[in-house]
Amino acid sequence: MSDQPNPGTAVLAILSETPLDETLIENFVLSTENGALVTFRGIVRDHDRGQLVRALDYTAHPDALRFLREACEQIAAETGLRVAAAHRTGALAIGDVALVAAVASPHRAEAFAATEALVDLIKQTVPIWKRQHIEGGANEWVGL
Repeated sequence: MSDQPNPGTAVLAILSETPLDETLIENFVLSTENGALVTFRGIVRDHDRGQLVRALDYTAHPDALRFLREACEQIAAETGLRVAAAHRTGALAIGDVALVAAVASPHRAEAFAATEALVDLIKQTVPIWKRQHIEGGANEWVGL
């Protein structure tokens, strides 16, 4: 599920059950006026709070894409920059990319600040939850 990449718009938001295309995300925000590109990749790690994690499942609320788009739109409106983000859903393995967020700007400080603000806003407002599969067979939900 995604917005269609449209060079005339300032944001791109994607939810996907398949691996994310980091190049698509980066190319959407790039232009010849930009000298800085900052990309954040959230990668599934093998531990959380002292427990070994074997895999994750991401579940999205039916309106999650709208919330993701709104987060991108908010950062674009605040900064005047093009903004893109994509989030995986479904089963992910250790090392898989769960989130890609990218912002390009003429200078690095703006790109870094906008990307950090975007990732923080996504984590706070987009209704996507993860179930961690812990070593030994236990499961726990995070983000509920």
